[in-house]
Parts: sequence; structure tokens; C-alpha cells
Amino acid sequence: MNFIINDFDIYYEKYGNGKNTILILSGWGDNRDTFRYMINYFKKYFTIYIMDYPGFGKSKFPNRDLTIDDYTNLIIDFMTINNIKNPIVIAHSFGGRISINLAGNKKVNIKKLIMIDAAGIKAKKTIKQIFKQTVYKLLKRIKYLLPKKYRKAYINYLISIFGSSDFRSLHENIRKTFINIVNADLKGYLQEMDTETLLIWGERDIDTPIKDAYYMKKKIKNSGLVIIKGAHHFSYLEAPSYINTIIYEFIKNDM
Repeated sequence: MNFIINDFDIYYEKYGNGKNTILILSGWGDNRDTFRYMINYFKKYFTIYIMDYPGFGKSKFPNRDLTIDDYTNLIIDFMTINNIKNPIVIAHSFGGRISINLAGNKKVNIKKLIMIDAAGIKAKKTIKQIFKQTVYKLLKRIKYLLPKKYRKAYINYLISIFGSSDFRSLHENIRKTFINIVNADLKGYLQEMDTETLLIWGERDIDTPIKDAYYMKKKIKNSGLVIIKGAHHFSYLEAPSYINTIIYEFIKNDM
């Protein structure tokens, strides 16, 4: 199914017909397909919604750069259009950024929040990263000395050398959005969150390191933390049955 609002054309899917609703917010670049096992487990008890973010899966990317507020407001509009009130939110990685903004900044009513390997805390750059960024910015200035027809190729060459694998894999029209997202530090909103929150984290996650989990646990008032031994950033795919059981115990009274 699709819903269109402003300049967004978003694909989403709906499962189940339970009284209460689960809204799944996937990670950056991900889509609904990696949540099939979780959806099939919970659709017996809940109504479930999951979308493809702009530019991923079957959703189109608008002709402009986006910020975390754009994604958050998109979710709010989606909830309004579909009459979703006080949902249970399950969020992975980038979905955690949206959830923190929803609950801590926008004060959207969320019954319970499950954040799996969530992003939202801006990592401090290493000396190596600062050096690479400085060199890239200096070399980038050279493009203005080149004929216009060579500038785009030159920038792409620099990106192939200095850009991260995630950045290089993106289409050029979404790269500024990616920069906006990763540079958004949402930790100030954590202490503003009132939603009962369960944090689930892979012990060996290097994308959103486990120190972030402990920080969130400390700052979010009504929160708990479960660490998945040996798991990495996609812990819900590495231990699907175990994580489904953990989530079930957390939300079973809301069926």
C-alpha cells in the first residue's frame, strides 16, 4: 500500500487486526523484509504497520535533502492518516533516532518502546577521522579550479577514497541527508522521554556500541536493558526467537 503526503510517496504494509498496534521503525537503508519473522510472530496478537523510508525499498525519495525532523514528522503524519494512537514502537538502529525524537522531543504518545541496537548518540570522531575529514575538505576546494564538466567526477573520486562504505553505497541525491542524519545528536532528548522503554543490544555491536546502551539506560527514566551475548548490530536477526520472546514478555499485557 502507498500513502502520499506533501512530496512523500511512501510504501507500507499492514498485518493483523489486533486491538493494539505495533509500529515498526527499521534501520537506515533497511526495509520491511528483514522483519518478516518478527511480524509473523506478533501479527496474531496485534495490528502491525511497517514502512519503507524515502529512497529505500518501494518508497520514492523527494527532490530535497531531509533531516531527522523530516523523518519524524513523516511518521507523525503516517500515524494521523492511519488513526494510529498510542502504539507500541519497535525500532532498530536509525529507527531509534526517530523514536527518541518522537518520544523525547515531539512528545508523541507511545504505549511502550522497544529500541534494538538504537542510534541517536553522536560518536566522537577519532584523530584519524578528523584528519581524513580535514584533508577531504581541503581537496574538495580544488574542484572550483577545474572545468565544470570534470567537477562531478572529481568529487566522486574523492568520495571513493575518503567516504565510508555506507556513504559510498548511497545514491548522490541522498548523501546530504545521510550527513544530516549521522550528525544529529539526540542524547539531550533521552532524559525527556517518559515512555516505558526496553533496550535490546548486541554485545558485539560496533555500529552503535554497547556503551550507548548503558548511556541510554542511565538517561531514560523508565527503562531496562537486555544484552544479547555474542550478537552484533542486527541482533534481532542473529537471535530472532530469543528476542521475540523478550519482546513478548514486555508487551504481553497489552495484547
